[in-house]
Amino acid sequence: MSEYILSCESTVDLNPAIFKEYDLNVICFHYYLDGIEHVDDFGQSLPLSEFYNKMVQGAMTKTSQINVEEFINYFEPFLKQGKDILHLCLSSGISGVLNSANTAKQILEDKYPDRKIIVVDSLAASSGFGLLVVKLANLKKQGYSIDELANYAINHRLEVNHWFFSSDLTFFVRGGRISKAAGFFGTALKICPLLNVSNEGKLIPREKIRTKKKAIQACANKMFELANNGINYDEDCYISHSNCYEDAYEVKKLIEEHFPKLKDRVKIFDIGTTIGSHTGPGTVALFFFGKAREN
Repeated sequence: MSEYILSCESTVDLNPAIFKEYDLNVICFHYYLDGIEHVDDFGQSLPLSEFYNKMVQGAMTKTSQINVEEFINYFEPFLKQGKDILHLCLSSGISGVLNSANTAKQILEDKYPDRKIIVVDSLAASSGFGLLVVKLANLKKQGYSIDELANYAINHRLEVNHWFFSSDLTFFVRGGRISKAAGFFGTALKICPLLNVSNEGKLIPREKIRTKKKAIQACANKMFELANNGINYDEDCYISHSNCYEDAYEVKKLIEEHFPKLKDRVKIFDIGTTIGSHTGPGTVALFFFGKAREN
C-alpha cells in the first residue's frame, strides 16, 4: 500500500496544534481586509479578536479561494516524495475551491502517472469540516488505505451536523443572506436566526428565535434530537465561535450536562477569517455526528 497524506484547508477552523497531533497537511485561503491581502492562518498573523473588531468598526472584508496554481505548488512536493494525496475541500455549496483542486489534480496526474490524488467535497464548513477531517485522521492511524478513507468520507460526510446561530445580523445583511428590512426588524426584536448546512453543503436559515438565551438552548436541542445514539453519544463534539466565547461556552455546558459519554470534553475553536468574513462576530456553531442531513 502506497504511503499517502491527508490534506485539508484552513476553513476547518481548528487549533493549529491539532495538525501536528493528527499529521494533517493544510493549505490556506486568503482574505482581504480593507483591500489588503492576508492569509487565513488561524489568527497567527492577525489575531482573530482584532480581525472581528475591525469588522465592527466598518472594515470591509473579501475572501479569496485557493487557485489552481496554489494547489499545484502545494500538492507537487508530496508527489515528488512518492506519496499519494487525499484532499478534502470546503463544501462546494459555499465555495468553488473544489473546482480548483480538481483542475490541479488533473494536471498533476498527467505529470505523475504513478501517483494517486483523490479530491473529496466535504460538504462541510468551519469546525464541522474539522470534525470530519479529525475522524478521518483517526481512521488513517488505524490503517485505512487511501481508497477506504476516501470512501468513508463520501459515505459519512452528511452525518456531520452543523447548527449555527448569530446574535448580530449586520453581516448577514451585508452578505445578502437577509434583507435590510428583515435585519432591522430582527435586530429590534432580538431575533437570532438558527441555520444549518444542508445535504448540498449550503448554509440555510431554518428558524427565527427570539433572544440569544433561547437560541443557545435551541442550538443544543438540535444535538439532543439528532446525535448518534442519543444520550449515549460517545464521539467528538466541536463548537466554533466568532469573538463570542461566552456564548459558545454556554452551549458547551448544555452539551456536557446532557451527554455523559462524550469521547472528550467539548472543544471550542475560533471561526477563522474566511468563514468569519461572511458571518461577522456574534456567531456560534455546534458540530456533531448524527442523523444524515436530508434537505
